[in-house]
Amino acid sequence: MSKSALKKELQMLTKEQLIEQVLDLYEKNKSVKTFYNLYLNPKNEKALLEKCRKEIYREFNVERPERARLKFSVAKQAIAELKDVQASPEIIADAMLYLAECACEFTYQNGDVSGAFYSGAYNNFSAALKFIAKQNLLSVFRQRAEQCVKWASPCGYGFADDIRYEFLDHYQEN
Repeated sequence: MSKSALKKELQMLTKEQLIEQVLDLYEKNKSVKTFYNLYLNPKNEKALLEKCRKEIYREFNVERPERARLKFSVAKQAIAELKDVQASPEIIADAMLYLAECACEFTYQNGDVSGAFYSGAYNNFSAALKFIAKQNLLSVFRQRAEQCVKWASPCGYGFADDIRYEFLDHYQEN
């Protein structure tokens, strides 16, 4: 169904029927509930970010590497949920860069991982910096992005160079 067809159908409902529809969605759909909770109380963004960070940290557990699952897909899903509920760009950027930080710190603390891991870490770092640049937040996240470069520096598979070049693409001094 197209948006225009849905709009036409919704316009035929009474206000009470619309309210019941929204309440039903709120009750049955977790992302709708989260969206409205955030919409009605924007201060909940910090709590959503902390929940997202915990999920990412669980995947890249630096302190207990034997518990790390190293699944970028799970971490990216947590970030996608922030996007789905329309969290602010600062919150989304923070979560995206946190994923790259965790991956870079994990390999720094635990040694070489694999080429596939480095590709995933680089792709997420690159995506984070592109998003941050698009939102004009580069100055806000510079120090954290620089830390990723430092953590990547002793790593193999060309990872250190890739991370450094990506950083320089966004943070070249004029």
